[in-house]
Amino acid sequence: MLRHLFSVEYLKDMLYMVPAILLAITCHEFAHGFVSYKLGDPTPKRQGRLSLNPFAHLDLMGTLCLLLFGMGWAKPVQINPASYKNRRVGTVLVSLAGPLMNYVLAFLGMLLFVAASMAGHEGIWFSYLAAINIGLGTFNLIPIPPLDGSHVLEELVPGIRGLYGRIGRLAMPLLFLCLYTGILREPLDYANTAVLEWMAQAAMRVCGW
Repeated sequence: MLRHLFSVEYLKDMLYMVPAILLAITCHEFAHGFVSYKLGDPTPKRQGRLSLNPFAHLDLMGTLCLLLFGMGWAKPVQINPASYKNRRVGTVLVSLAGPLMNYVLAFLGMLLFVAASMAGHEGIWFSYLAAINIGLGTFNLIPIPPLDGSHVLEELVPGIRGLYGRIGRLAMPLLFLCLYTGILREPLDYANTAVLEWMAQAAMRVCGW
């Protein structure tokens, strides 16, 4: 593992990955906070989360997992669903805002990659931007606390909140176990590839290629 981390190839990849990761994480958490704020919740603004400064959103372990495993998370935005006119709808919208922002950034990255390719340029960073945002968006839709998918499931499936409550402190170790053992690798790779291919086809149609 250490040899891999300090290999020339890995360090070269980092030059592309780190800026794309910072952008993906920052916009993901900003989207959560912005939607919650627009729905009437002052908490994200009060805690300084309506910011495009990456350091306002980074979670150390989540960022390391993103670098090492290609899957990770940021520091969750604290919200107050009681501020919403409709608690259930508001919570679902706020939870989906982060992954949706990642998919928007991914499609923008793919558009720029296709446009660069048509102009005879490599556009490698744009391909990293697309892949990392798809990976972050899809990973956060997994219904394991504290990922966004768990909050959506809590609001849509009666009784699941009680199950999550019983899991309690086991949720995070379970998530780490899934990452370390690679249990999630195959299904996530399949989902990410499907989304990436769809976006590539759509981007080529938009660009007339």
